[in-house]
Amino acid sequence: MPVKVAVNGYGTIGKRIASAILKNSDFSLVGVAKYTPDYRALIAARQGIKLFVPREKLEAFRSLGVEPEGYIDYLLEEAELIYDASPGGQGIKNKELYIKLKKPAVFQGGEDPTVAEISYSTLCNYTKAIGKKYVRVVSCNTTGILRVLCTLGVESIKSVFATIIRRASDPGEDIRGPVNSVKIDSSKLPSHHAVDVKTVIGDLDIESVAVAAPSTLMHMHVLEIKLREGIRVDFEELKERSRGRIVGISSNLADTTGKLIEIARDAGRPRNDIYENVVFTNMFEYRGNRLILVQAVHQEAIVTPENIDVAYSIMNMETDVYKVTDRVNRTLNIGALPL
Repeated sequence: MPVKVAVNGYGTIGKRIASAILKNSDFSLVGVAKYTPDYRALIAARQGIKLFVPREKLEAFRSLGVEPEGYIDYLLEEAELIYDASPGGQGIKNKELYIKLKKPAVFQGGEDPTVAEISYSTLCNYTKAIGKKYVRVVSCNTTGILRVLCTLGVESIKSVFATIIRRASDPGEDIRGPVNSVKIDSSKLPSHHAVDVKTVIGDLDIESVAVAAPSTLMHMHVLEIKLREGIRVDFEELKERSRGRIVGISSNLADTTGKLIEIARDAGRPRNDIYENVVFTNMFEYRGNRLILVQAVHQEAIVTPENIDVAYSIMNMETDVYKVTDRVNRTLNIGALPL
């Protein structure tokens, strides 16, 4: 029988998790919890997604033309697994209810790591999440970095320096910025990304610095990875080891994040989503034992496959990580961008 899933929150991450669940016959979407009667609710309802709402907002949703399926507590009680896709900091509050209901839950990277038993990234620690009740999927930037490091093999790495040029906001977040400047993203070094990486793979020598640029499309990373003597992995091998989660393109073909989004759009990807790390193959080079690479990360989509992968682990559905990644890749068409 498919695992019954609830998605608590229907923003950038929540709606993508819901869409991915609907494509996967191993799971059944009971519905999503929606707290605000807005255009997202209207579109979801017209797409046939069952919405569960707070009791006090029932009439507000009806005024919008949306007839909710029920109240949020009904949704959470029926589900066997809950995805918490609420705004950062709300998940820890919601956890009290999940504990009361004795339901396992997946939290997102905006939550403090202490919300969960482990922080998670599929290619790094899939088996450690098996049977866990509360797991946190790390953020978009951290996911992008970890995919590279764990594909290379953490034991092969001496040190890492990551420079992150992150998008200022997602397309729908009109109130965020910067709008006309580049902003230092952390008041100290390293930025929180290096700290977050360590929550998954332990005491790696990693430093990071981050700035926010006035864009809504994708993040960009410049990674300098010092490898141990005798270790060298070329791009094709990295791509193969990643099980489709890392793809490549020359910047001579596409040198901006806008062009990458255009490729996803022309390829028919839902919401223009790019689930894969996109490495610029002509900027993947060795200097002695130092690997330098540049990659783009689509912040809206990149954690979607990890969120689905981890359900197989939490629910004790599969112990073989490669069977899981291959299954999820097929349902989301991961690795098939025409690059």
